[in-house]
Amino acid sequence: MIEQVSAKVMLGGEAAAFSRGGNRLCFVDPRDSGRCIKVLRPDRSPAIKRGESGFPKNLKPLSSFDDNREEAGVYAAIQRSVGEAAFSMIPRLHGWVETEFGAGLCQDLVRDDDGLIAVTLKQYLWQRGRDAALERVLAEFGAAWSAAGMPSRKLLSHNLVVQCAGGNPLRLWVIDGLGWPDLLPLASYCRGLARRKARRRITALEDTIREQLDKRDTPEDFGYHGWLEEEQRAR
Repeated sequence: MIEQVSAKVMLGGEAAAFSRGGNRLCFVDPRDSGRCIKVLRPDRSPAIKRGESGFPKNLKPLSSFDDNREEAGVYAAIQRSVGEAAFSMIPRLHGWVETEFGAGLCQDLVRDDDGLIAVTLKQYLWQRGRDAALERVLAEFGAAWSAAGMPSRKLLSHNLVVQCAGGNPLRLWVIDGLGWPDLLPLASYCRGLARRKARRRITALEDTIREQLDKRDTPEDFGYHGWLEEEQRAR
């Protein structure tokens, strides 16, 4: 159950965000450094997104263009279908909070044991490659994700973070891209189907990792999503 938080929290403006995604900003919760608050980017509001959509998608209600509302609904579905086992793979939600950006979604923030915000799998691969320690964590994550039948879209390397202890990978967490994308999500009602689809997501993740490592060895740059500078990690 996601608790409702009524107290208003001031986040300090866009520059204070430690991460900027395609539609949201992510801030360290000033009340608790072990949590973060996701808010909608002002330049990617539901109204703007709907206005950019073509027919018939532009007929949908504004709420369907709100990434926070969508994520909260997906979490509620995961709580019903998977239960507590899910929260060893995804950060736990702690409800809504009012901010200067409007309604924010409060969530556990994944940090390493040195207190720094954990880097994405994409950044880890770029900096350290696929080492033996990461191999073990990937195998454990893949087995747990498949067994639970966790619902997600394609598992993108910038939507997973690598939590480290003593400088070595400890666990993988999925921080975005949750929920079945199907128009009729039959896997939500059939655990066997959910597990098969989750296994396919893990297989596809292997391809994504290989592509990322191949890209690292070319003159291409890292890209827009998934990189945290040390100053951002220390917030």
